[in-house]
Amino acid sequence: MTEKNLVTAIRDTLHDAMADDDRIVLMGEDVGARGGVFKISEGFLDEFGEERVVDTPLAESGIVGVAIGMALRGLLPIAEIEFADFIHPAFDQILSEASRMRYRTNGDWGCPLVIRAPCGGGIHGALYHSQSIETFYAHIPGVKVVMPSTPADAAGMLRAAIADPDPVLYLEHKKCYRLVKGDVPDDSFTTPIGRADVKREGTDLTVVTYGYELHRCLDAAMRLEEEDGVRAEVVDVRSLAPLDSETILASVRKTSRAMVVYEDNRTYGAGAEIAATIAEQAMFELDAPLVRIGGPDIPAMPFAAALEHYYMEPEPDHIFTAMRDLARF
Repeated sequence: MTEKNLVTAIRDTLHDAMADDDRIVLMGEDVGARGGVFKISEGFLDEFGEERVVDTPLAESGIVGVAIGMALRGLLPIAEIEFADFIHPAFDQILSEASRMRYRTNGDWGCPLVIRAPCGGGIHGALYHSQSIETFYAHIPGVKVVMPSTPADAAGMLRAAIADPDPVLYLEHKKCYRLVKGDVPDDSFTTPIGRADVKREGTDLTVVTYGYELHRCLDAAMRLEEEDGVRAEVVDVRSLAPLDSETILASVRKTSRAMVVYEDNRTYGAGAEIAATIAEQAMFELDAPLVRIGGPDIPAMPFAAALEHYYMEPEPDHIFTAMRDLARF
């Protein structure tokens, strides 16, 4: 084991993968000479050359479109979108081409493409550098959407995404990049896409979450046990599409109480789908109403520090308070 933060885990995994397989091509804005805006690919251009580390124009549709062509010609492209907020010009390429390739060819062609995109708020990035985009793309059949939130998951799921024969949107929460640290196995392991992970065992209530909110929920769960003796189980979704309903439902049936926490806009967010799944398949096993906490329904995260803080945490200790109220219901 080696302790790493999220950035280092992604960087090391990406480097080792490129060293092991010369079919892998990294492409995106500033990934070469600058090493990426978060320095994940720093030094890659000198080591792997400009044919495998490609600085692209500021054209997300072109980045993904060219990557799709590479994938169809036998390469393993990793397209980096500098910030997830700017991925939307590529939406048609992802929806109409990448996601449908296997379906439209009756299984004859895949599209082994990884799209990496830093997402999420909490770093004072304002309207165009703070968005949560996962719901838009998790809605598309044929595209896998993952958001690992620990260094070990980041490494294992990136390897799984590169090995996947179909397109994977690999989201990296910026708030977790250097804040979150953890042990990462030194061997070349993979973490399967499509499986949630119980990050904290509990018996009294289930909290289902992902992204940066995972760490806030873990902190709140620890405090709840220390102060009230209530043991909350925390399930990290980590794979939004496909969604591991089995693990989520098993936890809810064990604890009989459920709470879903996510950063995206509350209405129509990914948490709404998770909550609907629980209500549809485990409603009569709940001993209390299902609780859902999401971001406010505003167009984007504000720049003003006080308003950004309110978006991320509307009230002091609101996750902890909601957990305690649910346990006491």
